[in-house]
Amino acid sequence: MSGDDGANRWGIIGRLTVKRETWESQSEDETMPSEEEARNQETKERDFSSRQTAVFDDGTNTFFWRAHSLTVLAFMIICFLFVSLIEDQKDDTAFNTKRGLGACVLAFCLFGMTQAKDGPMVRPHPAFWRLFLCLSIVYELALVFILFQTADDSRKLMSYLDSELGKPLPEQSYAEECRLYDPDPNHPGGHFHNFWDKWDIFVFSHLVGWYFKMLMIRDYWVCWVISVMFEVLEYSLEHQLPNFAECWWDHWLMDVLICNGLGIWFGMMTLNYLNIKTYSWRGLWHIPTYSGKLKRIVLQFTPYSWTKFEWRPTENLHRWLAVLGIISLFLLAELDTFYLKAILWIPPPHFLNWIRLMVYVPTGAVALRETYQFMDDPNCKKFGQQSWLIAAIIVTEFLIVLKFDFQLVMRPFPPHVTMGWSIGLALLFVYTLWRFCFHFFIGKRRRTTSATVDHSSETSQYVKSEPVHSSNQRVYQNGDSKQSAGNGTSKSSSPYRTRYRARTANGT
Repeated sequence: MSGDDGANRWGIIGRLTVKRETWESQSEDETMPSEEEARNQETKERDFSSRQTAVFDDGTNTFFWRAHSLTVLAFMIICFLFVSLIEDQKDDTAFNTKRGLGACVLAFCLFGMTQAKDGPMVRPHPAFWRLFLCLSIVYELALVFILFQTADDSRKLMSYLDSELGKPLPEQSYAEECRLYDPDPNHPGGHFHNFWDKWDIFVFSHLVGWYFKMLMIRDYWVCWVISVMFEVLEYSLEHQLPNFAECWWDHWLMDVLICNGLGIWFGMMTLNYLNIKTYSWRGLWHIPTYSGKLKRIVLQFTPYSWTKFEWRPTENLHRWLAVLGIISLFLLAELDTFYLKAILWIPPPHFLNWIRLMVYVPTGAVALRETYQFMDDPNCKKFGQQSWLIAAIIVTEFLIVLKFDFQLVMRPFPPHVTMGWSIGLALLFVYTLWRFCFHFFIGKRRRTTSATVDHSSETSQYVKSEPVHSSNQRVYQNGDSKQSAGNGTSKSSSPYRTRYRARTANGT
């Protein structure tokens, strides 16, 4: 065999080897994640786990923690047997209808408490959180039913539930007397009577509400953004609902600093305690003393474990938009409260408003816990069931407001309000583009350029350190036809040629 034939043969084998290695590398890239992606996945899992407190549990499974599905089913059937066979029938359509609807809700809740899927929270008992999941489903179904009615029929339905409802509410404004200091010395309430006259049960409920919001959101700055933005919304919507009109000191002193500020501060203190608390649980029958058993019963109503929330909204565009969506839904839920009361004619002290808030607090806590895990845990691929329901409830409430009084919601804004919101939204949009588009591409381009320079320097150093053999040069010249015959220098430094050159130099 001549030298040229041998060179051609080795050139063909070299090209086939290069093609095979190229195909194998492409297959591995398509089927397996890169080393950097695997490292990022592991880092995210470790970061989410590090924000969860350690839990020590002896694993005791008592009668209290069992499902009791058959017991609940037997109890429900016995109740139905009593109604159908023993109880006297009443010829009252309204009474029977109300009780029948209540029985339907009860049967559905009993089914959900024993059969529904558990959420992330387990104390005081998983059935407690399943109950509120079912109640949120019932509330959403009631909202959907109201959505398909007219405003007058919905108000009649409210009066059917309570005869005190179904009557127009008087328009009330809280900005009639805004003097914080009254110089009149003869006023029985003193110089600051306007300030003290605003204190009522709603001030305390406002403070308690923000305490629970802090426990739900678990972030100091996000809570303050929601607090300030809601006051801005009240300023902006005074022309639609007179109930939003308040004095300046009512907005910023009573609401923001005193009620919201104290609620957020107490919530932050509670979070600091829960973040460092030791979560060690023993079965009730393993505790010898009665005082220890009593303490264990009280601790049953505290969290089983705790997860520290770090929303990190400026980390990437996905988290930025998610946090903006959470803030928007919070503000929309607050606005729904006032608009629904005004449109359906439900006075503020009515028990329906309190029931709605009592359902919102536990379901909102579970929803935010599920949303945070969906954002932060790479192993969580599905949006939580309670998060889905809360988002549907908030949007359905807003759609009811739009349908029943579209003219009220679309009432033109004053020029200064329109100008202020236009500037604010424009700045938000520009910041989003700068932070997550221009800034991101500039940084990516710099990283790519730096990586290319490093790779080129490493390749050139490898080629320079390689011994030169005339036979290998001849094989390369005849095999790939990329080397100049005149000066013996290569026009390209491909990594495939580098591997092939190293292989032929070693005699393989």
